[in-house]
Amino acid sequence: MITENYVANQLRANGIDLLYWKGSRDSEVDFLITTTNDGIIPIEVKAEEHTQSKSLKVYNELYHPKYMIRISLKDFGLKNNIKSIPLYAVFCINSII
Repeated sequence: MITENYVANQLRANGIDLLYWKGSRDSEVDFLITTTNDGIIPIEVKAEEHTQSKSLKVYNELYHPKYMIRISLKDFGLKNNIKSIPLYAVFCINSII
């Protein structure tokens, strides 16, 4: 909960509205952001390095976003259409997306 609150504060500080998605099958995405070029992008927040995201898989199957974002303790990366952003870099998310 503290990690999600930290990310929420960083997103708001960057002028990003706080939206979230709750779907069926007990799935929910922590944040949705809209971009001019990429449309709606889901963001999942994890407080550790274990980053399995069932909810991102469900969201991807339903809506096929251009890419997804996972914020966690892991370093920058791109795998399976998921951009990994480390927690320490959330403050510069506008330049990353």
